[in-house]
Amino acid sequence: MRCSIAAALRILSAFALLPASVQQAPAQDNYPARPIRIIVPTAAGGGSDASARLVSQELPKRWRQPVVVENRAGAGTIVGTEIVAKAPADGYTLLMAPGAFATNPSTYRKLPFDTLRDFAPISQAVAVPQLICVHPSVPARTVKELIALAKARPGELQYAAAGHGTLPHLTMELFALMAQIRLVNVPYKGGAPGIIDLLGGRLSLTATSSMSLVIPHVRAGRLRAIGVTTAARIAVLPDIPTIAEAGLPGFEAVQWAGLLAPAGTSREIISKLHREVTAILRSPEARERLARDGNEVVAGSPEQFAAFIRAEIVKWAKVVKAAGIEPE
Repeated sequence: MRCSIAAALRILSAFALLPASVQQAPAQDNYPARPIRIIVPTAAGGGSDASARLVSQELPKRWRQPVVVENRAGAGTIVGTEIVAKAPADGYTLLMAPGAFATNPSTYRKLPFDTLRDFAPISQAVAVPQLICVHPSVPARTVKELIALAKARPGELQYAAAGHGTLPHLTMELFALMAQIRLVNVPYKGGAPGIIDLLGGRLSLTATSSMSLVIPHVRAGRLRAIGVTTAARIAVLPDIPTIAEAGLPGFEAVQWAGLLAPAGTSREIISKLHREVTAILRSPEARERLARDGNEVVAGSPEQFAAFIRAEIVKWAKVVKAAGIEPE
């Protein structure tokens, strides 16, 4: 009996010295063996939520495991993002991050996680265009006319932004910086209240990615679309020029959504997730469904997504500094 116990202890000791990748191999081979949850750090609606719900509906058909979407909004997406940063690196808790993931490092003094070190990119899901709209009472029908108007009336044009330091806020600040004009930011707790006040004529303009909300008003003439913020025109509004082609060459400010796991998640699990999620996103049905709100499927590699995040962090840090925006 003593020999058997001693032998068992030797085996256990030897196993403990094996690399983690070897010890975890059975779990990785069986992944996923239980339900997966995708944390969306925003309220329901928008590119991140739409992408997460699409994946949650299609992935179980491939893996025969439930995938649950949890909207954990709060503190400018920090609440939900922190949950994933501190979750076990086992592939069962994922983050469908929005553009704020890359702007928060500049607009908040301190985050409860490290944006680059605490996450493992899987794939950017979509690029989400923003639309710059004005109220019909604003005497500007083009980007150049809007810039001329703002120069003639410095500090008079007010724009709605869904919160301090959000991508719509930074988009309008980038627009003002490149056009060398002065606009007045009126922050709101969300995109919808700002759109309501714009429709009522209490504001002059806004930048928004809520295409399903604003496009009906644009088509009805209750709002006037000046341009889209993407590098190319979008299929849902083919007659609306890009800001770059309409007067500000080089302008681009894109909302986005992308899937990440906690740092330390094995390469095998990341690869499995990437393979299946990108296959879902690239399907004709998914492209058509997401394109209804102007979303363009990206579905790139983990390395491409990591490089994109780094570039976005640098880009928006420069805008925050140049615009004199104080971090919260």
